[in-house]
Amino acid sequence: MIRGNRILLCILTCLLILALLGVPSAWAQKSLKIAMVTDIGGLGDQSFNDAAYRGMLQAQRELGAEIKVIESKKMDDYEPNLRNLAEQKYDLIWAIGFLMTDAVKNVAKQYPDVHFGIIDSVVEAPNVMSVTFKEEEGSFLVGVIAGMTTKKNIIGFVGGMEFPLIQKFEAGFKAGVKAVNPKARVLAAYTGSFNDPAKGKELALAQHSAGADVIYHASGACGIGVIEAAKEKKFWAIGVDSDQHHLAPNNVLTCMIKRVDVGVFTGAKAVAEGKFKPGLVVLGLKENGVGYCSSTSKTASSQAIAKADEWAKNIISGKIKVPEVPKDVANWKP
Repeated sequence: MIRGNRILLCILTCLLILALLGVPSAWAQKSLKIAMVTDIGGLGDQSFNDAAYRGMLQAQRELGAEIKVIESKKMDDYEPNLRNLAEQKYDLIWAIGFLMTDAVKNVAKQYPDVHFGIIDSVVEAPNVMSVTFKEEEGSFLVGVIAGMTTKKNIIGFVGGMEFPLIQKFEAGFKAGVKAVNPKARVLAAYTGSFNDPAKGKELALAQHSAGADVIYHASGACGIGVIEAAKEKKFWAIGVDSDQHHLAPNNVLTCMIKRVDVGVFTGAKAVAEGKFKPGLVVLGLKENGVGYCSSTSKTASSQAIAKADEWAKNIISGKIKVPEVPKDVANWKP
């Protein structure tokens, strides 16, 4: 009996040492496994997917999660990528982007014991968390800043694929410009893609040639081209989803921050705490899900920032409802 107790004591001592050293043990609690499938923009887009990845890194850092990212090269990759991760028994699998809606519907049905999350779309299933944003609200604020900054009263908007989601950016932006500068005209064009910087640059240069001195993009990696054009031709660009000032510090006026990282981390934390709930989570100005980046103070005027903050209060309070469809802006009154 004494010998048995000594062996047990030795085993427990070894496990304690391993735990203190951070060495995993077969007897240790199973670590949280979180995965993410990017849209075709991929990591390095300096925007949407990179914002989601920051949420993954936060889960790794604060929750001790094991993380994995699979980058999609084409839209046909979405479903196989999600299925591959489900087969590997990840605790939560994030689909980054509304283009993955059908893929999530199919795979979530096939793997009912796996938790899924999707950004920018709604999938009604008992194992799916859907996170959407009020992009029009954040876009409204950068529209205010653009409207107060333009010297020529011609402003540009470059979108990615022309879907209702991206049109929310356009509508909010146009309304923000109109609220402070009704004389300004907003030119709008779409690249038809989220991963074609050359096309983004082409459209931005065309708008600049037409007189635009401030151009806002909501086009994923295409926006890298928009910002390159701004740097070359010395006009103002407005970034999206992440702070993109570092791409052209002297030519990025502001950026519409969309806290995809908050959505991703919120889902991971819920799974870690055993509190995962399927259904819809909507993040707007009130929830700090959208807004403008802090670097704006380096480039925009204090008057423009103050005016944006003033409008933000009215939106949060419910006094102002920002239009979500571009055609509605014409009849919208500030």
